[in-house]
Amino acid sequence: MTSLAVVNCSQILTLTGPARPRVGPELRELGIVENGMLLVRDGRIAAIGKELDISGAEVIDAGGRVVLPGFVDAHTHTVFAGTRADEYELRALGASYAEIAARGGGIRSTVRKTRAASEEQLLESARRYRTWFLRGGTTTVEAKSGYGLSPEAELKMLRAIKTLDAEGSLRYVPTFLGAHEIPDEYRENPAEFVRILLDLMPKAAELAPFCDIFCEPNVIPEVLARQILAAAKNAGMSLRVHADQFTPDYGSRVAADLGAATADHLESTTESGLRVLQAAGVQPVLLPASVYALGLKHYPAARTMIDLGMPVVLATDFNPGSSPTTSMPMVLSLASTQLKMTPAEGVTAATMNAAYSLRRGGEIGSLEPGKLADFAIHDCRDYREIAYFFGRDTAWKVFVGGVLQALS
Repeated sequence: MTSLAVVNCSQILTLTGPARPRVGPELRELGIVENGMLLVRDGRIAAIGKELDISGAEVIDAGGRVVLPGFVDAHTHTVFAGTRADEYELRALGASYAEIAARGGGIRSTVRKTRAASEEQLLESARRYRTWFLRGGTTTVEAKSGYGLSPEAELKMLRAIKTLDAEGSLRYVPTFLGAHEIPDEYRENPAEFVRILLDLMPKAAELAPFCDIFCEPNVIPEVLARQILAAAKNAGMSLRVHADQFTPDYGSRVAADLGAATADHLESTTESGLRVLQAAGVQPVLLPASVYALGLKHYPAARTMIDLGMPVVLATDFNPGSSPTTSMPMVLSLASTQLKMTPAEGVTAATMNAAYSLRRGGEIGSLEPGKLADFAIHDCRDYREIAYFFGRDTAWKVFVGGVLQALS
């Protein structure tokens, strides 16, 4: 039996509590153990306390630092080819996201590059980004396909995600996002593209437990979205929906009607739309870094969601166009300054609630005996400093399944 002890911790944020997503005042209850130690056996949390029997264990001295559960980034697009640095410059010169997309840029630009890349080339770039996630203290990511938009390229992406997860340094939860956009070759006949996706669904379901869709009138309109998501549900996949990023109460209605696990973005959702999601038990996944990176001003109404008793999730939306960041500490900063969430609410939204949104709450998201030993030692004395000193990834050491990961 292998064992590891982390001692001399200024704070250990256990997030002990009910075995479900946290809501309302529960979001601020972090289960902090002051000046404590953590014991790991065979890759799982064995005990947390102020005085533990750690005889025979390998000892890590945290040096008065803070220990958190590994962040669970529940919305990323981490497998892709190339970058869109040219579009970033165009936006700085005044071009809008929609204008760039209309010129053939945006998602379709990355699709062309991703289709042309080999599976090994996709893995090479994703491994680089894996290290970036770890540096921010993230230990699990939801990883979407969606830059292939053809059966061959979508399956190539999902296979790459499966390979990354098998390598073990970071946990990956795959999501099939075949309906991320209508590809160029089917823009005159989107119904044919939908038929191809429906035929692909059984194979996608073998590689991904979730199916997502970008539901907007000018991307995947509601009538097509419902067809695709219904087929995914019939294939055994749980649903996630890119909803209301630009159009109020549009994708959120679809997510609620079909019983999706999450509705993601929600920048334009009204209080009425939020109430519909809350009644349907759909978790909101908020992506403030995409609002920031696009130079927009309208952030999702997080405080209203919390007041309504919704189990809010925070994620990076890491992608090459609208949110090129892997940094959960940066997202926590934006959550406090722009969404008016407290640092404690941000931590819960990025750990426990995010884990439940991926159906992994029984294994990750908190530091409780029996759970996987996925945690990070952050270089600060008080957990609030993670959001407070913005623009800084704070992880000093990161463990996945009790194994120390390389951060460079």
